[in-house]
Amino acid sequence: MNSRRDYRGNRAALFDGIEEGGIRASSSYSSHEIDEHDNDRALDGLQDRVILLKRLSGDINEEVDSHNRILDHMGNDMDSSRGILSGTMDRFKMVFETKSSRRMATLVTSFVVLFLLIYYLTK
Repeated sequence: MNSRRDYRGNRAALFDGIEEGGIRASSSYSSHEIDEHDNDRALDGLQDRVILLKRLSGDINEEVDSHNRILDHMGNDMDSSRGILSGTMDRFKMVFETKSSRRMATLVTSFVVLFLLIYYLTK
């Protein structure tokens, strides 16, 4: 049933725009030639879709490569940050290991907290 409807739709599309009493389809066209014409049109449509999909997949590939480069760069930055933070933590450990340094660190920390408190209260 659907194939009949499709055939009629294709036939109507083929003869679209031909007014009754005007130009008539030539009887020299065979069913094979009409089918060949429809196949050529369908092939052109498929070719356009394939070209579009090829471009789209190329764009996706470029985007993925770009994101991979960004992620690699971010990973390298994280590794360098981790190295800097571990060095800072080692220095803090050295400061807190000695008693006099611990008192000095407590004093400096209290001054920083006091400064921040005064700053936010006056703002």
